[in-house]
Amino acid sequence: MATVALTRPRTEVRRGPAHWVGGYQTMLHWQLAGLRTLLPLLIGIQILVGAGFVLGIALLFDDISPTAALYVSSGAPVMNLLIVGLLLGPQLVAQQEAEHSYDFVHALPVPRTATALAWYTVTLLGSLPAVVLSLLVAQLRYGITFTVSPSVVAAVLLTAFTGTMLGYALGHALPNPMVIQLAEGVLRFVVFGLSPILFPAEQLPGWLAAISWWLPFGHMAVIVRDPLAPEMVADAPISYLIVAIWGVGCAAITAWALGRRR
Repeated sequence: MATVALTRPRTEVRRGPAHWVGGYQTMLHWQLAGLRTLLPLLIGIQILVGAGFVLGIALLFDDISPTAALYVSSGAPVMNLLIVGLLLGPQLVAQQEAEHSYDFVHALPVPRTATALAWYTVTLLGSLPAVVLSLLVAQLRYGITFTVSPSVVAAVLLTAFTGTMLGYALGHALPNPMVIQLAEGVLRFVVFGLSPILFPAEQLPGWLAAISWWLPFGHMAVIVRDPLAPEMVADAPISYLIVAIWGVGCAAITAWALGRRR
C-alpha cells in the first residue's frame, strides 16, 4: 500500500533589498493613489501659502526693510516643508483610525521603513514646487538675490524629514483620533505663531526664546536660510545637529509606537 508523505508548505521569507524596494514602490503607489485628488489641490494650496507669506507680510507695513523681507522670504519655504508632513500627516493617521483602516494598512507585508520613506517622498512631492515658487515670488517682489549653495539640498531634505517624522510620531503614538487632531492644532499654533521662522529669535521674550532654542523649528529656518542668505546665519552646524537629533528621535518614537500596536 502506497503511503503519501505530507509536508508542510514552505513559508516564503520576505527580506532583502529587493523586497524592501518593492515594498517602497508599492506603498508609494498606494499613497499617491489615495491622494490622487487631494495632492494637486494640496500643491496649489502650498503655493498660495508660500506666496501669501511672502506677499502678505508687506501689507502690514508701509515700508518693509530689506532684512525683514529676507527673513520672511527665506522662512516661507520652511513653512511649505512642514505643512504636509508635520500638519497633514497626523490628520491622515487620525482619519485611518476613525475609518478603522489603520490596522489593515500596517498589517500589509511591507517593511515599516519602506512605508515611512514612501510617505516622506509624498511630502517632498507636495512641498518642493511651493518652495521653488515662493523663492521666485520673493525675488520678483523684493528684488532679493539668493546665494544658493549646494547645501540647500541637505537643508531641505533634513527639514522635510524631521517635520515628517515628528508628524509621523505624533500620529502613531497617540491612539485617539480626537487627541491627534487636538495635538496637531496646538502644534500648528506653535509653528506658525511662536517659532522664529519668519522673524529673528531676538524678537521673542527671553523665556520663550530659550524654549524655542530646544525645539527644531527655528533651527530648520537657520539651516534653510544658510544656503540662501549666509550673511544672516551665525552658527548653522549646531542647528543641523539639533534638527537631526529631533528627526532620529521622532523616528525612534514611531518605531516604538508601531511595535507596541502589534
